[in-house]
Amino acid sequence: MPRPVVFDLFHTLVHGADDERDRVVGEMALVVGVAPAALVSAYHATWRDRLVRWDVEETVRILAGRLGGSPTDEQVARAAAHRRALARRVLGRVSPATLDVLDALRGRGHRLALISNATSETAEAWASGPLARRFGVAVFSCEVGLAKPDPAIYRTAAQRLGVAPADCVYVGDGADGELAGAAAVGMTVLRTTEHQDTDAGWAGPVIANLRDLPARLEEPAPIPSSTD
Repeated sequence: MPRPVVFDLFHTLVHGADDERDRVVGEMALVVGVAPAALVSAYHATWRDRLVRWDVEETVRILAGRLGGSPTDEQVARAAAHRRALARRVLGRVSPATLDVLDALRGRGHRLALISNATSETAEAWASGPLARRFGVAVFSCEVGLAKPDPAIYRTAAQRLGVAPADCVYVGDGADGELAGAAAVGMTVLRTTEHQDTDAGWAGPVIANLRDLPARLEEPAPIPSSTD
């Protein structure tokens, strides 16, 4: 029976576009009347709150207020729309090669799930992007109030797939301690370095390109999931 494959999103299936994110936040700052560099810094400093607690409007209003701004509802809405447009752009930039890999996996009977540490605008944009129709399960931190590497978020994905975590293969670049988190609940883990070599200290197996994934999954010996 082909094993379910659970993917990370940013720097695994799509590039994280970190520089573009900072540029967009700087532009949002001008809309709400605060210093661009200060808002970018505030975004970085509050990443955990943004992943599990605040939607995009709350984020803009709270952070602008902390920086001495008093944006109107219209300004908040404009800034939030700018951030939402970024999310749609990023999710729309999936390479044809990545989509081919996902289609190949599905064609071989692998069920696909996503676990993403993501803010609300990404979850909102997901359904309109090319990835959504290829995944039976998508778990976003902002929707479940949990973020990797919390064991509960991996168990949530497995439960939605109707399998045990140990039945799953997890594929990710390694941000936020996600690889160790997946291994801790029993998932088999593969690190991908196609977009970014995030967790170079991870001693488990690595693929340089997602195109290598179908062949790795066909190997008769199980892929080790520990760093031993």
